[in-house]
Amino acid sequence: MIPKKMPVKDAHIVKIAVEFENHIAQLINLDQRQPLTGKIQEICSCWGIVDPENYALQFCETNNQKYVTEKNRNEIKNGSVLRLQYSPSKTANDALETLRTGSTFDKIKCLKELSSLSVDLTFALEFIKEQGLDIIISMIEEPSEKEDEILKYSLKSFVELMEHGTVSWEILQSSFVERNIYIVRNFQHFSKCTESALSNLENIVQNSSKHNLVEHEVTLQDLLRLLQDANSSVIMQNAIALINALFIKANEARKRQIAHTISAKQYRLALIGNVTSTEMTHQLYVLQTLTLGLLEQRMRMKINAQDQDAHEKIKELRRIAFDDYSGIMGSGGSGNLSAANIGNVNFAQYYKKLGFKSDINPAQDFIETPPGILALDCMVYFARNFTQQYTKIVHENSCRGDEHECPFGRTSIELVKVLCDILRIGEPPSDQSDFQPMFFTHDHPFEEFFCICIMTLNRTWKDMRATGEDFLKVFSVVREQITRTLKQRPDNLEDFRGKIAHFTYQTITNLRQQERTSKEECDSTASAIVKLKEKISPHILDLIKQQRLAFLVEGTRFSKYSRGARSKDKFWYARLSPNFKVIHYGDCDEKTIPTLEELPNKVSVIDIKQLLEGKECPHMKEMRTRKSAVNLAFSITFDSMDHSTLDFVAPDETIFNYWTDGINALLGQEMVSKQKKEDFDTLLSMEIKLRLLDTEGVDISKDSPPIPEDPENYDFCFES
Repeated sequence: MIPKKMPVKDAHIVKIAVEFENHIAQLINLDQRQPLTGKIQEICSCWGIVDPENYALQFCETNNQKYVTEKNRNEIKNGSVLRLQYSPSKTANDALETLRTGSTFDKIKCLKELSSLSVDLTFALEFIKEQGLDIIISMIEEPSEKEDEILKYSLKSFVELMEHGTVSWEILQSSFVERNIYIVRNFQHFSKCTESALSNLENIVQNSSKHNLVEHEVTLQDLLRLLQDANSSVIMQNAIALINALFIKANEARKRQIAHTISAKQYRLALIGNVTSTEMTHQLYVLQTLTLGLLEQRMRMKINAQDQDAHEKIKELRRIAFDDYSGIMGSGGSGNLSAANIGNVNFAQYYKKLGFKSDINPAQDFIETPPGILALDCMVYFARNFTQQYTKIVHENSCRGDEHECPFGRTSIELVKVLCDILRIGEPPSDQSDFQPMFFTHDHPFEEFFCICIMTLNRTWKDMRATGEDFLKVFSVVREQITRTLKQRPDNLEDFRGKIAHFTYQTITNLRQQERTSKEECDSTASAIVKLKEKISPHILDLIKQQRLAFLVEGTRFSKYSRGARSKDKFWYARLSPNFKVIHYGDCDEKTIPTLEELPNKVSVIDIKQLLEGKECPHMKEMRTRKSAVNLAFSITFDSMDHSTLDFVAPDETIFNYWTDGINALLGQEMVSKQKKEDFDTLLSMEIKLRLLDTEGVDISKDSPPIPEDPENYDFCFES
């Protein structure tokens, strides 16, 4: 029987359903090559609709209610359900007519629908083309408008229409900007409108030349008061977004003024008090990046020879650490230094004890940027505010007589460089939010952050018993301690101090080992790795076999046993011939290694019948000796009657494993010793690692990528 030929499926045709209000849905085949207008005419004809030009198809999914156009029709899939609706042009004109002449109730209903429809670009373009945006703007600007609902939905519709980016923000007049400012400053009376007004002002600051009007009229105190009193998370995130926009547009002096204002405790608490959404977290991360970015100027500034303030700070570090060097001057000093005595003081020794590279002129250490002079600021802050810990660190390390001292100056400068890199100071905010609430819990968050980290570094240096040569290794561990702690999002600096204390050097070492082992285990289960192991396993087994046979060729000295006990100072030697065909054996002494010719006895490998181990060995059945001797015993039995058995007791477990594996290899049997399994796992693991060196940092999929289905035809092979 000839099988019926299956029809070729046309990829351009999708089966869909089309709904229409108060009508039974149609199930149709939609040819994606056919113009939509033609298909809409067919659908309208089935329902008796006489004006198909006023209708369009619309998606009716919960998260997608856009109009179907020639550009997005490829989103229609088999099984899609569409809705027949008035076209964007017809809907836009009807809405404009209602907004011009309708009652208050009709206007509210129309604006509510408009705020949803405006999300669709197709409708938005039609509405804007018909001058609908001008009507919305005039309704927002109208100061006599007392109806909250009209103002609320007008603002919301405006936000959605402008979101598409098809209209410039420069078209707005000052009256519109002032109206939005008035709503924000009097947010208690416009609670339903504040969210949209804040969004408008943010966009005006970012995209309009009228940003100066917003900067002048909207004070930071207004926005911070709004943050304290607002009961909506969206209003709060929009307020923070506006602060960020004002911050970005401001000059350097204004930026520092904004940062100083929001650093006040009541405002800091208002900022981080109700973090409820991802978008709010992102806006706070942007604000965090902008405020920390103010450190960039100091980070990129190298010390200047004429910078008297910087030189005084270096001297202050010395004075705080060594108490005006009065205690180190010598036995005759009373601590009161005259001008003549000061001139004779060798300051270089103190700067060397402070751990500077250049003890003659420590200012040279602050030439590298980053961290520039920011490192000096942090060091002085630590010395002033944590004086006891500062002097303890300096004296502990400066008084050590070995090479394990931790140089405070050099490590502090490098630490500030690392912290700037971790916090990405000087870089614009990224899409990957890394908001850290602890930077909003102190007047000087970065400096406090440094103080905790420098004490952690000193502890880690001690734990590692590091020397100057281990400088980079220590910072590798310290960087990991900091980044792992930051991933836990500590609530404040004290929380950070407690969390980082748990990440000791030993903990970091253990975590690294666990992660390495876990990655290896995960990689080992990937199908590609499993196949690679199967491919190279025979080679590894062959290597082990060669090693075992080479060991037998080299030979081993065994102790003699008589009447169940080891014979003192009596030994015999056994070794395999280089051609692997004969085992030679004979008596020997404790020191010499006999050659093959010196061993009088021999047995052919071909005559070996089987290998016996442990209690199965004839010489172990009646032997009353240590259990360990039984575990190390093995015997070879023969087919020939000339030799019954050749009995061995290995000196240790390794030799036992090597000989039993070797004999099994000679007999063509599987090597089954514990040592063979360990060697196999070690060699296989090393070989896999060597072959995967080029894939370092690449995630290996557990499953191989799927093979695509065959195409419907191969005509593309002949297309030019």
